[in-house]
Amino acid sequence: MEKKNNMDRQIIAIGGGGFGRNPGVGTIEKYILEQSQKSFPNICFIPTATGDNDAYKVSYYSTFNKLDCNPIHLDFFKRTPDLEETIADQDIIFVGGGNTKSMLSVWREWGLDIILKKAYARGTIMSGVSAGAICWFEKGVTDSWADKLNVMECLSFTKGNCCPHYDEEAERKPSLSRFITENTLSDCYAIDGGCALHIKNDTQYKSISFVTDKNSFLIKKENEEIIEELISKIHIS
Repeated sequence: MEKKNNMDRQIIAIGGGGFGRNPGVGTIEKYILEQSQKSFPNICFIPTATGDNDAYKVSYYSTFNKLDCNPIHLDFFKRTPDLEETIADQDIIFVGGGNTKSMLSVWREWGLDIILKKAYARGTIMSGVSAGAICWFEKGVTDSWADKLNVMECLSFTKGNCCPHYDEEAERKPSLSRFITENTLSDCYAIDGGCALHIKNDTQYKSISFVTDKNSFLIKKENEEIIEELISKIHIS
């Protein structure tokens, strides 16, 4: 049964960390579940970007099985279930990290991009880390190519562009500055590892730090200078 379109449209984009690195901790995961305002929400993990990596799924279940929710996952490299039915039942989608370009290609081949967009419009929360963070925006900064960071077109569920791992990988800051200086991007959200950006109804709602001293920024150009505009945050533990 489809949800009524009476909820906020929400995206929670994690810059790095979470159950993939620290299985069983569940700090940012608990925050995501709480946004559904349900006592026992349904959540679906989509690990396409790692080719449905089994160890990643184990980390997912070892984390979410400790929390108040009903977790499932969606495979594309084994027998794939009815996508419309599977997604319609979910309150939250969580997309894992990995190769964004390959992930989106698989989704588009199966039509999952369209199914997810309909679910988002109905109020299903879209969340994820790295590839699962940038995919919801217009464009994202990705390491899908081995030789260098690139900007790629994403799903455009919400406005703006996104770069994860902003403080974790040395090439992120200079590459993003170059993309903006060269007008490849007009501006871009940049999210540290250990932090998430919560977008609500196409507006930056707040930054959620789940590791000490981590932040989200809006990076833009003013008077030919690159500016890091700090986004208001809360810290959770």
